[in-house]
Amino acid sequence: MGAILGGLGAAATWAVSTLSTSRSSKLIPPSSVLAFVMLLGAVLTAPLALTGGIPDGLDGQALAWLVTSGLVNVVGLLFAYTALRVGKVGVVSPITSTQGAVAALLAVVAGEAIEPGAGVMLALIATGVALASLSSATDRIDGTDDRRASMLAMGSAALFGFGLYVVGHVSDGLPVVWVLFVPRLVGVIALTVPLAVLGRLRMTRRALPFVLLSGVCEIAGLACFSIGSRDSIAVTAILSSQFAALAAVGAYVLFEERLRRIQVAGVVAILVGVAVLTGLQA
Repeated sequence: MGAILGGLGAAATWAVSTLSTSRSSKLIPPSSVLAFVMLLGAVLTAPLALTGGIPDGLDGQALAWLVTSGLVNVVGLLFAYTALRVGKVGVVSPITSTQGAVAALLAVVAGEAIEPGAGVMLALIATGVALASLSSATDRIDGTDDRRASMLAMGSAALFGFGLYVVGHVSDGLPVVWVLFVPRLVGVIALTVPLAVLGRLRMTRRALPFVLLSGVCEIAGLACFSIGSRDSIAVTAILSSQFAALAAVGAYVLFEERLRRIQVAGVVAILVGVAVLTGLQA
């Protein structure tokens, strides 16, 4: 039951974060949205991380992995936020959810054995991404650019996948809160502080609630995932990856987003491929 609740909690909170970010990134620059999300994440995780002191497993190598993860995460989120600014949630969120597939590919390249049937799922995901990326002339009319958004989302998924692979090297030997705190501290140092110093950090009254909601939901989703994975990594991962489906439905209901039939087919292919591949690899 813990894995089910954790996975569903992660999916729900990440979906809300995606929908909220799609609004805030249209009101202020995506870089400012990300800068404040990183700052909020660091503020929320710092007390828990620092109260317990520096863990024994945080040696030089582990710290290097975490810093690398933080830098990759910042760039990946910037790509994702920019994609949500120019494209539809129903296209961007399913493509970014393929980060697990990217991590699986990296693991295979590094020498890990791939499960039977995983290759078929990777091909299905690739086909789904291609179909979801197809745009039409009406995209320009309604102010979206799904082709550009999908390219940014693919770059984001690639970086997130690499980040997951990196975190996999250190997460077993460190408390979860440190795995969350260090990358966000890196984000503050690498993005929030420079933007503030340069006077390029932007915030408006309309954007503030959306930014706060995104930051809180991102951390809440990671916490739900961590709790659920204690019972079953496979179940938690499969359920949490469905945040893309929830976000797509939410965008349809709240923002009246419409996808072409061929894009819907692509989104379904991605969701099925990600779910099955996650189960196989886990």
